[in-house]
Amino acid sequence: MRHKITITSLIASLVLSGCSLGGMLGGSDGPSQPKRLINATEYQCENGKRFYVRLENNGGTAWVIYPDREVALAKQADATRYSNGVALLEINGGTASLKDDSLVYGACQAVGGKQN
Repeated sequence: MRHKITITSLIASLVLSGCSLGGMLGGSDGPSQPKRLINATEYQCENGKRFYVRLENNGGTAWVIYPDREVALAKQADATRYSNGVALLEINGGTASLKDDSLVYGACQAVGGKQN
């Protein structure tokens, strides 16, 4: 009897604390999105390339998120262009292009139609 109470107490604790057994067991929600990607738009490009963009400071700064690093770009006079002198990001509605030193990401589309 004591064993049943312990298991029931454990389940009740999980429910009350906001934990989800589905999430703990790899349920349909899957893993949560990494914090650095919250409020970021994913762009899928030609040749299977992809990157993410998160706009901050009322669109004055665009953070380009690569798999291994993040780069801040400042809005240029043309409201669709962001640069740091090395990288150049152009966003036009749901499409984008990115040139960063020798890296070129062309024909990029916002995933799911979502855009910054």
